[in-house]
Amino acid sequence: MDPAGNLRNDIEAALLRQNLTAWQRAFLADIHARLERSGGQARLSDKQWRKIFEILGRPNNVIALPPAVGSRYRYRPVATKSFRPHFGRAARRLKWRLRNVAIGFLVVAAVAVGQQAFDFGRGQFQSAPVTMQASQTQDFTVTDGDTVHVVGEAAGTRLIGFNTPEKFSPQCEYERRQGERASARLRELVARGSARLTKVACACAPGTEGTKKCNHGRYCGTLLVDGKDVGSILVSEGLAVPFVCGRTSCPPTPRPWCRGNP
Repeated sequence: MDPAGNLRNDIEAALLRQNLTAWQRAFLADIHARLERSGGQARLSDKQWRKIFEILGRPNNVIALPPAVGSRYRYRPVATKSFRPHFGRAARRLKWRLRNVAIGFLVVAAVAVGQQAFDFGRGQFQSAPVTMQASQTQDFTVTDGDTVHVVGEAAGTRLIGFNTPEKFSPQCEYERRQGERASARLRELVARGSARLTKVACACAPGTEGTKKCNHGRYCGTLLVDGKDVGSILVSEGLAVPFVCGRTSCPPTPRPWCRGNP
């Protein structure tokens, strides 16, 4: 049995639904990428788990191990009722209540500290560009052909200047296949070359950077491999099309892949 595999399968199935919001789709895609990168060993917060199962519509399918700060969760169906004799039930119940109270304090403290760190990091990002080396240190993972996820960040980073086919919400089967090819090609480029990811300002209205009103809450960036922009590589190989935005807004997203293709 592969609990993490089951969760990835459920997320993949959810991403094919048409009723997801852009934020929900980006959130599930980021979680899926983290599970793939870690081989199912990604550590998720209690808030992230609640949001995952809220979107999947299965709030009772998560069972927590004793959740000290940073503990993992097991994803499995709710266990059937046990018929073993219950000895010392009152003592065990009191022990678990005390334990849950302690766990609650730890979780609240961890969330507060994490929120402060996130707010500080966002302030630093807004005040100056952030540049990081990538491929050898695995500082980010590839979500799809034009989106990456920096390890430790809550939101993904949309690469600017080009648009690749959608593999999570395609308009036709051909677009889905091309989206898979674009994702695989970007992973190949990052793995084989020297990659450099640079955060840049998004083309949004002033004051909306970092909010859902700007790029669905995602960051924006450029990615160079061996000094060459990955967007120009994917465009030259037919796996992307140019997508250039202005200073505060973008034109309609180009998606030409389903024209004449089923």
